[in-house]
Amino acid sequence: MITIRPTGAALGAEIQGVDLSQDIDDATFKQIVGLWHEHEVVFFRNQRLTPEQHVNFSRRFGELELHIRKDCCRPGFHELFVVSNIILDGKPIGSQDAGLFWHSDLCYLKVPSRGSLFYALEVPHDVHGKALGDTKFASATAAYNVLPESTRQKIAGRKAVQSYAKGYYRDRNAGPRAPLSEEQQRRTPDVEHPIVRTHPITGKKCLFVNEGYTKCIVGMPGHESDALLGELITHATRPEFIYQHSWRAGDFLLWDNCLVQHQAVHDYQLPLRRHMERTTLTGSAPF
Repeated sequence: MITIRPTGAALGAEIQGVDLSQDIDDATFKQIVGLWHEHEVVFFRNQRLTPEQHVNFSRRFGELELHIRKDCCRPGFHELFVVSNIILDGKPIGSQDAGLFWHSDLCYLKVPSRGSLFYALEVPHDVHGKALGDTKFASATAAYNVLPESTRQKIAGRKAVQSYAKGYYRDRNAGPRAPLSEEQQRRTPDVEHPIVRTHPITGKKCLFVNEGYTKCIVGMPGHESDALLGELITHATRPEFIYQHSWRAGDFLLWDNCLVQHQAVHDYQLPLRRHMERTTLTGSAPF
């Protein structure tokens, strides 16, 4: 029997009473989807999943993305994007510097992701046993709902440019990244998306701009664009819109990439190990 424990923040809830390694009946799965749409971030504790089980459960929600960075995918599972600081045989097993800036996964694609499903295999702890490497989630719906009317009027009907290159080349803890290949550049041209996005299933309105990948506002002079984007991005990540998740090994967490931005807290380093794996759902064109 499912029970639900809201986090008490603007978003987020724990779902209890489900073993994701087992077959989930249709009625229970429908309930999970409804809770996800309601709370925007949901998580399950104490899961024990194989890569196959992670992928198979994720596919219940729809088609999965294959990440552009094949070097960061789990061997044999192109659907599983690895986020980890672990070095094996002199090479990182995944992305060492993912998520350091507020962003929405794959917002830079013509058809951004619907959601992400993250599984924690190893979580670092400090000398006192406190978990490190938290993830912050911000509700873009809560942020939009309290926007001043004057700001709503400024952004109504406007679009912003989302740029993979902007986020890819930002300063990062792991040092400069290798240049994007011609294929990667071809697959990730800059795209324009509405600043105010409508969720394709629930109809919720949200702010769809973020620190990591939003480059400018279309049709607005540079200084005005920079000022308004700075205002919107600062507003969207105010403390009252944020849930900060403290990870435990075995956590399985879903977030909605339309309604939610997230940011990794990078407060650990080797020899403290962190190992996460993510599947990402295909989505629909923003409107």
